[in-house]
Amino acid sequence: MADRKSLTVLQLNDSHSYCDLHQEMFWQGGQAVYRPAGGYARIATIVKEIRAGNQGRTLFCDCGDTLQGTHPAQKTQGEALVPILNSLGLDAMTAHWEFAYGPEALKQRSVELNYPILAINVFDKATRELFFPAYSVKEIGGLRVGLVGIASNIVDKTMPPFFSTGLQFTLGREELPSMIDVLRTKENVDLVVLISHLGFPQDMKLMSEVKGVDVCLSGHTHNRLYKPVLQGETLVIQSGCHGSFLGRLDLEIDGGRVVDYRHQLIEVEAGIEPDPEVDDLVHQALAPYQEELSTVVGKTATALNRGTMLETTMDNFLLKALRESTGAQLAFSNGWRYCAPVIPGEITMNDLYNMIPMNPPVSTVELLGEEVIAMLEENLERTFACDPYEQMGGYVKRCLGLNAFVKIENPHGQRVQQVFVGNEPLQPGRCYPAAFVTEQGVAQKYGRKRQEHTQRSIEALWAYLARHRVLHAELRGTFVAV
Repeated sequence: MADRKSLTVLQLNDSHSYCDLHQEMFWQGGQAVYRPAGGYARIATIVKEIRAGNQGRTLFCDCGDTLQGTHPAQKTQGEALVPILNSLGLDAMTAHWEFAYGPEALKQRSVELNYPILAINVFDKATRELFFPAYSVKEIGGLRVGLVGIASNIVDKTMPPFFSTGLQFTLGREELPSMIDVLRTKENVDLVVLISHLGFPQDMKLMSEVKGVDVCLSGHTHNRLYKPVLQGETLVIQSGCHGSFLGRLDLEIDGGRVVDYRHQLIEVEAGIEPDPEVDDLVHQALAPYQEELSTVVGKTATALNRGTMLETTMDNFLLKALRESTGAQLAFSNGWRYCAPVIPGEITMNDLYNMIPMNPPVSTVELLGEEVIAMLEENLERTFACDPYEQMGGYVKRCLGLNAFVKIENPHGQRVQQVFVGNEPLQPGRCYPAAFVTEQGVAQKYGRKRQEHTQRSIEALWAYLARHRVLHAELRGTFVAV
């Protein structure tokens, strides 16, 4: 018992630059309910209280999707977040949407942060050198803790090409065992903590294949795990999104092994007193954009969220605006997971930018009926593949103007049973005009007469609200699992 030591591991994942209090969605009984949560100043309060209570024996890690997701972050390529993040006392992070500004901008952000971005699986194509350090070692409470990072592996596979210019991303499965060996034998660590942005299903499979990780901090898939999952001897946790939650894992370590643990998924409640120093940094970061973002642009009767897999009210709003803007028969966008909900009442510019912070141009394309089927099949495979390593999506692709009846459990290429446009079956060989945003909505390989319009997404959303007194964007049963 003399060698037994304790450590508290705190996790933040997928905060998407939500600096301050925002609406969050919760399930209660058979319905969604909403209440304010989050904000870095409240997170700082929680972290300081935990550190004070355990004599500083605390490790605080961020699994990425941190520097993108709101207008101030997008406008400054993540720079607006740097002073705030540096004030939190983080120990390390990894990355995903951070690549949205291009590798050079992300490299600059990494220099400005006072903690490392870690990734064993991001390589310079020309030199084959690692783009970021693979690991770091922290001395905490008499323990040597080895931190290893795995960035999202889909950046060069499903994201716009400029995200990954000059880089190659691997799964990390081949690189991880040797990193664990280095940490155990050369660095003599007592504990190995993996900071991952692969996603919960991927992390679970990886931890079943690779031994030697004590704690896997999982990100990307926005799981709210109310208790940790034990995969072999590895504890796996994930802690929601938008900075609405912190994961806390209290470990007892003896002889380089975790012998006991306790876990808590902490809601960052609105009633928590914000840390004054961090609160001031948040206000400084938001101040240049406050007037524009607080502008009221419309009203909604529907609660808008991205909290469901097959279809969402928020994306129905976006797709309605795309169709009305272009006159297209169909509309498509990616199944993004990020964006805080908008409750019934006023809609502000801040809400619009949260929905689609990149503000990409509205585009149109003509798709053959068989291309629509192929596109849906590809997306369903990326979402529901039996092999977690083949899952590369967010949620199911967002569609409007069609109804698809699908068998989720079927093998690749056999999931789509029937598709209707209106009351008519989708016809092979027939062209369907479609509106979309970004290559994640409709990839380059599909369609013809592709055109990028001068109107951008935010303008289309605002124009739609101007034409309609109150927004209604209820679920329509676009995808039905049969």
